[in-house]
Order: sequence, then C-alpha cells, then structure tokens
Amino acid sequence: MDSNALKRTWSIATAQGDEVPLYFYSHLFAHHPELREMFPVAMGAQRDKLFAALGHIISRVDRIDEVNGFLGQLGRDHRRFAVVPEHYSMLGSSFLATLQRFVGAEWTEQVAADWAEAYGLIAKVMVIAAEDASDETPPWWDGEVTAVERRSLDVAVLQVRLPHDFAYAPGQSAAVEVPALPRTWRYLSPANAQRADGTVEFHVQLVPGGLFSTAAVRKTNPGDVLRIGAPVGDQLKAEAGRDLLLVAGGTGLAPLSAVLDSAATQWRENGSGPRVDLFHGARVPWNLYDQPRLTALAAHEPWFSFHPVVSDDATFPGLKGKVGSAAATHASSSGRLALVCGSGPMVAHAVSELVGSGVPRGDIRYEDYTGIEDNSSPTGEEQLEGTR
Repeated sequence: MDSNALKRTWSIATAQGDEVPLYFYSHLFAHHPELREMFPVAMGAQRDKLFAALGHIISRVDRIDEVNGFLGQLGRDHRRFAVVPEHYSMLGSSFLATLQRFVGAEWTEQVAADWAEAYGLIAKVMVIAAEDASDETPPWWDGEVTAVERRSLDVAVLQVRLPHDFAYAPGQSAAVEVPALPRTWRYLSPANAQRADGTVEFHVQLVPGGLFSTAAVRKTNPGDVLRIGAPVGDQLKAEAGRDLLLVAGGTGLAPLSAVLDSAATQWRENGSGPRVDLFHGARVPWNLYDQPRLTALAAHEPWFSFHPVVSDDATFPGLKGKVGSAAATHASSSGRLALVCGSGPMVAHAVSELVGSGVPRGDIRYEDYTGIEDNSSPTGEEQLEGTR
C-alpha cells in the first residue's frame, strides 16, 4: 500500500471543493436511500464532514498503529447511529466512486486497490470494536438534566446525572444529543472526574444561530433526558509522576477541568500528586467563566496555580495576549507534560509557542480532531459551534 499515493490523490480530490462531498452524498443516497434517515434533515454546511473524515483517516493508514485505539473508540461510539457492518460497505463504495470521479488520471488500478485496502483496514478495526462493545455496553446512555446554568454571556453549564455504568477517563469527550434537536450530536467533555453519584458537568458555548448550542442552552430544561455516546479520546490524560501544564481556550477548559479534578482527588486521598498550572484564555474578562472557582481552588491548594489570560482587553490587570504565548513564556512550562485544548487555531498556536520555547514536542498532548472530531459522526454534526 502506497501511503504517499493515498495522500497525493486525496489532496487532488479535496482541492476541487464542495462539489466532491456533494457528489459523495448524492451517490450514497441514490444507491442506498435507506441511509438518508440516519442523517439530519438539514445537512447544510456539515455535509462535507463525513467525506472529509474518511479521507483524513484513510490517507493516514500508514499510522494505523498509532490511531488503532482511537478508531476502536469511534467504532464503539458509532453504535449510537445503529451502524451495522453492511453500512461500512455502502459508505466505502460511494467514497471510492467519488474519488474515482474527481482524482482523474491519477486514479490507476494500483491507486484504486490501495484505497480499497486502506478503507477495509479502517472499517475492520471499527466494526470489530463495535461488535465487541455490544456484548457489554449499550449504544448510548440516557442522562437526566438536573440543572441548566448560564455561567457567562455565552457559556452555559448542563448538570447531568448519568447511569453508574457510564465510565470515562478525565479528558475524554462523548457525543451528546439533546431532545430539542434529534439526530444531531455534538461532542462535549465532562468537566469533572467521575463521581460516585454519576453526575457530570458539560460546558456549552452559545453561538448565535447555532443549532446545537441553542437547543442545549435555551431549549433544555431540568428533567429532560439526553443521549450520551461512548467516550472517545486518548491524549488529554495525566501520566504518573509528571507535573502538568494545562492550556485551555474557551470551553476547551472542560476536559482539562476534569484532569484537574482528578489531580485534586489524588492530593486529597494520598497527600501527593502532580503539581498543576492551568492557563485559561478568553478574549474578554467576562468570558473567563470559571475564574471564581479556579481562583478559590488556587488560593488554598499549594500544588495548583491558575493563570487567566485575556487577549482583547488592554485594561485586564492580569496576563494579556494569546494563552499559548502566556503559557510558553511562563516558568512552569519547563519539564511539564503539557495538555492543550481549544479551537483548532488556538491549539496550533499554543503548540507552536510551546515548541518554540523549548518544550519537547513529545511532552505536548492534544486531541487531533482534524477530520476526526469534526467528522466523527455519520451525521456530520456541527463541531465548530463551540468547543468542548
């Protein structure tokens, strides 16, 4: 299998714009109209998500050993759409037909064979993981909303009680569907470590006109029942014996809050644990929506330091500028394991700044959602509407 040929031909196809995913979905629904009901009524700007996800993952099949675990998580998670093995074959046929049409002269017999082999490998990992999980866990869990709190101008917190068999690790995310917007899922991260009573906090950024955030914040009430998919993600986690540098933008704070919560539990139960410096960035001070709680925690826990950072308000009395720059130039960046979460541009900038300041690339972790989170659902739900 020639991975360079896969990447080259994928670039040729994606360079041709929106016509490519439009053809893909047209081909898929024309040949398998029964699949249409698995997707939202309004596909809108998200219709390229699934196509982009397939290409992103498959064209990197040479790294399958690195992403094998994450593919398995996605396979388990996609049971919430009632995806069965034959659906993978349907999607694969339309995907290859689309590539053949748009790659042109580069679509040789060998390239076609390589794409088919790569797709088969990816689909096999996901199908086997889904089959194994079906023996032990449901395709989704029901969670009861106990409170909806508007914590800032544009961030709300959903308090949700989940069944005790819903297990996740701090830093992971899970797809969430709210009753006011059926068949549209959004990945959110529990903002706390697992609790004995099964309650979690989800942070939702309200985006004007955003379908999911509007439904989650303004149309969700205590007593409503959410659907929660299987947790995914394997990068935002602590390592034994390593102190932590946490760098968050916006509601990217949520998964890192869960990591922080887990560290607090270690200190409380063992009297020892990682030292943690948390940098939280926002454009304006009033969007530092968890500042009171984090400031209070830092005031009485010597192992924890909190650094709020504001980029667009020159009157802010604390750190100003981009959160990645503030973290990279702080003394706490040396020797720590750095976990970064936020929008794509925020993560890219923070990683660049940390590397530039001398933090080894191997000490920086973030979830690579390029083509994964944005597209990790057959429905291609909107992921740009908020963050975690």
